Amino acid sequence: MKILVFGASGATGRQLVQQALDQQFSVTAFVRDPAKLPLKHPNLRVVQGDVLRPDTLEKAVPGHDAVLLALGVKKNQSGDTTLSDGTQNIIESMQRHGVRRLICESSLGVGSSKNESGFLFGKIIAPLFLKHIMADKERQEALVQHSGLEWTIVRPAGLTNGKATGGYKIALSFANAKIKGRVARADVAQFMLQQLSTDAFVGRAVGISY
Repeated sequence: MKILVFGASGATGRQLVQQALDQQFSVTAFVRDPAKLPLKHPNLRVVQGDVLRPDTLEKAVPGHDAVLLALGVKKNQSGDTTLSDGTQNIIESMQRHGVRRLICESSLGVGSSKNESGFLFGKIIAPLFLKHIMADKERQEALVQHSGLEWTIVRPAGLTNGKATGGYKIALSFANAKIKGRVARADVAQFMLQQLSTDAFVGRAVGISY
């Protein structure tokens, strides 16, 4: 299977790339700065580009079986729509080139999971420190959900850099469930890659947490 990873030089993206290569996938990593992904592998192709520049997507999207989005932004700025604008450009390129499968990393606390991210994150961190990022994720999810593609949205709890455990919980809703409010990026990547071989969560937004 040939997969394309956006946000490949980020913390979750690097996990996606490495785990996919370990599973013998053919991987294209889309990055703004190739120096931030110093990985060499015969099944890895690195494409330099910018999701905000649709012309750079045209050399990356065609010919893939699936696209995995692990886009991230570091600055919580009012009016910043990098995530959603980039996602819109990716969706349009996928539609043009007939690439149907899309797996997108979002976050607990977005969309229907707004009240499932725990008190600390949901009532303090998100509204005070991540307000604009979360608003952009809301728009990003809406674009994915209305794309007409075979999409799955993965909503992780607070992300850590721990090793993959496989001991995470998956749910369409964590309402009234006991979760720890965190999950390793390695486990998130593992679950996202698992979606390439199942249609169980096509057209669904699913939460992941310990």
